[in-house]
Amino acid sequence: MDSFLQSRFIVAERNSGSMSGLALLRWSLVVIFIWFGCMKFTSYEAHGIAGLIANSPFMSWLHVLFGIQGGARVVGALELATAAALIFGAFVPALSALGAAMSTATYTITLSFFVTTPGVFVPSLGGFPAISGDIGQFLLKDLVLLAASVTLLLASRVPVSK
Repeated sequence: MDSFLQSRFIVAERNSGSMSGLALLRWSLVVIFIWFGCMKFTSYEAHGIAGLIANSPFMSWLHVLFGIQGGARVVGALELATAAALIFGAFVPALSALGAAMSTATYTITLSFFVTTPGVFVPSLGGFPAISGDIGQFLLKDLVLLAASVTLLLASRVPVSK
């Protein structure tokens, strides 16, 4: 019965060998996406990310179409959808890959804010590589989250039989 449960309910992680730590990555990302996704529905967070969105060539259209709060809600909905795909991906391999791909796309876009958002680099310290304490350091954490996302994406691939 234990092997049946493991094969049915922990698809992406396989819970053995070097793959056993992947569950920690999955569920940590789930918590982050649920928390941040829910926060996007608040005025506080919508205004907090407004400058990042406004300066992004990939996301500035959100403010044009939906306004500041509406744009944040779109981002929040996408983050909650990513969390759902990651949750159900623990049971369905295709959803594991989808959730990990959505997470990878999210952190790729947010890391692009490094070059599109004013104030990331500190001119008084010589600019790059000196990053600001508020925006720059906030964005830098996304490098680890991107690595976690890519790791889950690679692990969710179906093994090719020879």
